[in-house]
Amino acid sequence: MSLDIRKLLKSVVAYKSSDLHLVARSEPQIRIDGKLVALNLPKLDGKMIEEMAYSLLTEKQKKEFEEELELDFAIVLPDIGRFRANYYRVMGDIACAFRIIPIDIPSLDQLNAKKIFKELIKREKGLILVTGPTGSGKSTTLAAMLNEINETESKHIITVEDPVEFMHDNKKCLFSHRNVGTDTRSFGRALKFAMREDPDIILIGEMRDQETVGAALTAAETGHLVFGTLHTNSAPETINRIIDVFSGEEQPQVRAQLSTSLVAVISQALIPRIGGGRIAAQEIMITNPAIKNLIREDKVHQLYSQMQLNQQQTGMCTQTQEIVEYLKQRVISKENAIQYCNRPEELLNIIKNL
Repeated sequence: MSLDIRKLLKSVVAYKSSDLHLVARSEPQIRIDGKLVALNLPKLDGKMIEEMAYSLLTEKQKKEFEEELELDFAIVLPDIGRFRANYYRVMGDIACAFRIIPIDIPSLDQLNAKKIFKELIKREKGLILVTGPTGSGKSTTLAAMLNEINETESKHIITVEDPVEFMHDNKKCLFSHRNVGTDTRSFGRALKFAMREDPDIILIGEMRDQETVGAALTAAETGHLVFGTLHTNSAPETINRIIDVFSGEEQPQVRAQLSTSLVAVISQALIPRIGGGRIAAQEIMITNPAIKNLIREDKVHQLYSQMQLNQQQTGMCTQTQEIVEYLKQRVISKENAIQYCNRPEELLNIIKNL
């Protein structure tokens, strides 16, 4: 029995799921509200997956996959939607993961973003990081921030992604979307040459290595507003991850750079809602003089305490505080609150009286 990949991807849209997984010796599975659900279809074998997978590829992409054994790309299917795809191999067979990318970019208001977001995007320079695990909505948050700039400012925005996800129309801004692999060789090279492309704002899809992190810090120091993502779960962990990318003798200089160029870290997780859907729990750290000093002096362990001070004035919040609010509003369950919280002991101490 042969399956139609387009019909399977239609099912992703129909069920309002986020991902489709095709792995040999398993039926097709989709992810709904963070949980995998098997479709009521026969188990797949390697040949079935190969036929479906290759039907979406160009000859060049087939050659790249056969040589590299991995392939990232984005694809638009008319009347279905836009997807980010990854092909890989499992015990010799092709496997595929498809992530749906909304064509309509949400606004910050539609995401119920805090007012601090609209203040952050007005900065002329500096580094703003949106972090969290895979599937935590980082790309959506960044797309909404860029969309707000696109509605209100006249800027040249360069995005460097692997692959390009959200495609922005040129409203007030001019967008140069660059795909690693087809438009540029690497994140590092794209950032190096971006300095000659007259950008106001640069989006880095993922800060993966020392070269990319270093280039991002330099761009932020030299008068550009830089957005980036990392797979970290909290603001203090993000600072440590950036610094640890560099060797010991380089770290004092990196701490100094980070203390002057970092504007904010927004760490988020998507928590299942009671009744269906998911809601973002965000931790927000804004670099005021005290935060800058702690980064420079290598006192990252004190950042969390500093984030809890004068929050009405600073705009900062911790993930625990956000989760407690959701519990009070009966938006999420206690079980999910504890599971997704970065500091479950702190949360338990607060909610035992709720």
